[in-house]
Parts: sequence; C-alpha cells; structure tokens
Amino acid sequence: MGTPRARLVLFTTILGSGIALLDGTVVNVALTRIGRDLEADLAGLQWVVNGYALALASLILLGGSLGDRFGRARVYAIGTAGFGLASIGCALAPTIETLVLARVVQGVAAAMLVPGSLAILQASFTREHRMAAIGAWTGLSGVASAAGPVVGGWLVDRDWRLAFWVNLPLAALVVWLTLTRVPESRDTDGDHRFDRAGVVLAVVALGALTYALTVGPAGGGVGGGAVTWVAAGVGVLAAVGFVVAERRSTHPLVPPRLFSDRTFTVVNVVTLLVYAGLSAALLFLVLFLQVVAGWSALAAGTASLPLSLAMLLLASRFGALSARHGPRLYMVAGTVCAAAGFVLLGFAPRDPTYVTAVLPGIALVGLGLSMLVAPLTGTVLAAAPDALAGTASGVNNAVSRTAGLLAVAALPPLVGLAGEAYADPDAMASAYRAAMWVCAGLVAAGAVLTATALPRRPAS
Repeated sequence: MGTPRARLVLFTTILGSGIALLDGTVVNVALTRIGRDLEADLAGLQWVVNGYALALASLILLGGSLGDRFGRARVYAIGTAGFGLASIGCALAPTIETLVLARVVQGVAAAMLVPGSLAILQASFTREHRMAAIGAWTGLSGVASAAGPVVGGWLVDRDWRLAFWVNLPLAALVVWLTLTRVPESRDTDGDHRFDRAGVVLAVVALGALTYALTVGPAGGGVGGGAVTWVAAGVGVLAAVGFVVAERRSTHPLVPPRLFSDRTFTVVNVVTLLVYAGLSAALLFLVLFLQVVAGWSALAAGTASLPLSLAMLLLASRFGALSARHGPRLYMVAGTVCAAAGFVLLGFAPRDPTYVTAVLPGIALVGLGLSMLVAPLTGTVLAAAPDALAGTASGVNNAVSRTAGLLAVAALPPLVGLAGEAYADPDAMASAYRAAMWVCAGLVAAGAVLTATALPRRPAS
C-alpha cells in the first residue's frame, strides 16, 4: 500500500468495476425515460435490468475460474473490452427487445470483468495489506457511485443513450492500464484441465433458476406459466448435478472445500440477504421519487449521493479497523444501521422534502454500508486459499448478483406492482412503502445471522 505501483493497480481495478457500477446506477435512473422512448411496460423494463443480471449470474463462476486458470489480468481486460463494445449496442438499440439483447451481451462480458477486480487485489497485495487494499477499493469505488446518480441523471435528462456511450473511453483506458501496468497472476499449482461438466451444469443451474425468478413472480410474461416451472425444475436438477459433479471431479470449477469453511459459507448467506434488500430498495427509491414525487431523473439520482460519499470517506477506515479488531462487530453494526435507514425511507411522504424525508435514511444506509462492505468482502476472500481468489470472488459476486436479480424480479409483484402500474403514482406509493419494510427485514436478517453464526475472529 502507498507505492506508485499499488496506486495504479487500485485505480485500474476501481475504474473497471466502476464502469459496471456506473452502468447499473444509470440504468435504474433511466428506466422511466427508456419506458417512454421505447414504449415498454414494466416487464420490459425489468428485463433491461434482469437480462444483464441473468447472463452475469449464469457465467460469473466461469469468469472467476477462467481468471485463476488463464490469468486474472488478461481475463479482466477481455471482459472490460467486451463490456465497452456491448455498450455500443445498448446506445444504438431501436426497440426494448434489442436493448435487452445488448444488455445480455454486457452481462456476458461483465462475468469476466466483475470477479477479476477483487481477485487481482487479492493476488497482488501481501496478506497484511489486503484488507486495507479492499477497504480502499470499496471506498474509492464510491467515486463511481457518487458520479453515477449525478452524471447519469444529467445525461438521462438529455438522452438516456448518452449514458451508454460514456462507457467506451473508460473501458479503453482500463484495458490499456490492465495490459501495461497490472501484474499478471494465476493459479500456477492447480490442475488446469477444464471442468466441462461443472461449467455446463453451473451455467444451466444459474441460468434456469434466475430465468424462473425473473418471469415466475409475474405469473406470466415471456415464457411464463408452465415454462417457468420447467425452468425452475431444470435449475434445481442442474444445481444438484453440479454439487455431485464437483464432489467427484479431480479439477472442480468450484472446489467443495471452499464451503467447508464456516466463515466462507456464512458470509455468502449474509451477502445474499444484504444485497437483495439493497438492490430492491435503491430501485424503488428512484422510481418513487420520479413517479410519485415528480422529481427529475437528475434529482432522483442525486438523492442517493450521500450514500456514495459516505462509502468514499469511511469505507477504507472501517476496512482498516476490521483488519485490526475483526469483522464481526462492524458487519453487525453496519447491517443494523442500513436496515434502520430503509425503515426511515419507508416513512417518506408523497411530496417529500429532501432534507427531512430522504437525507436521514440515505445517510444511515451509507454509514451502514461503509461499516459492512469492506469487512464482508475481505472476510469472504480471506476464507479462501490465495490460489482460488478468482473462484472465491466469482462465488461471492454470483451470490450478490443473484440476490439483486431475485429482489428486482420478485418484489414488485409481491408488493402489488405489475404491468404498467409502476407509472401510477397511487400504486407506486403503496408498493414503495411495503418494499422498504421488506428490504429492511432482509438486511436485519443478515445482522442476526452475522451475530449468531460468524466466528468472532475469522482466520485471515
């Protein structure tokens, strides 16, 4: 930490993952504009979010494993380049269907990009500096989070397509830095034979289950009804087959020994709960402020700026503290704080004043995430052997992305929002309040699990 080489590696991994983070923020802010421009209903808008998540969740384990086998920097650069090229398709999309297709291609590229960012840090920094590096990565990623609502809202108010064009120069810079400045690393001691059965079963299981989660809650949609149940059944069978295949394989895609570690398993379950609540809450907040309160895309996006600023200023500090005192205390306090923030946001009136109705809740969520994210990420990576850094990152990212997919797909119909009801202020106001309570409950459940099941001082 603190050397010029370290700063370059941090900057490259932060900027690459920041592109994906910025893109997700902008898409949430742009949904109402996309819906009007492309004449899309809520199901179509859900697919703009979930088409990306479906491809990413299906392939992210493969992406992490490819980095371990063939070089983390190389795979990271390929994923970033693919993400930039797919952004061109998003920017040029003439219909909602072509936009969804381009978002799926983005998801495929992101499956190589997303796990590589943290895996590069885990492999590049010495053990005593890793938690600090991850804390710095978490905090400085807040720059992308902070820029997303402001820059994204400003672009969307002019033309939502500009929000995808901005990815191109950023992706080009990341590819150049990765290939010229980032040290290459891979699992040199592992068996580099390819686990074909594991790859196929993982893709089928994650793809079929996430597809069922996407179309199932709405009770129809694209391939609804019987096809949804068939997809769910295929997903479950493939998941069981994957577990059996990995136990028998001499070169597994996801070594079963990862889950024999209690810390690794517990933190991944906490990740599932926290990111489900967070993804749904932020989506509902942006829609509520635009549809019910009548705010512009820029104003609605900027509302979450204190969350990003809190991450920027505090995450690295809490990462260093958790390295010194253990992550359990900070993870419990962070989840409780974030849940309290969602409760406060749920009480926002239909014509909210930002300072009194939105800012307190957003600030609490930001403080909670600042305490939580670096310890959570550092702990799950520390629980895995160094040689499997990419695989461990892929597993944790698959969990967080699937959690967001589940929440975005299942929560709207569960709180009474379907079809074009998202554009009805009365329906949106009622659904928003119920959704915030559900999100608070999910994050609070993560606090309970952390307090009761995570060891007080996991091995690092």
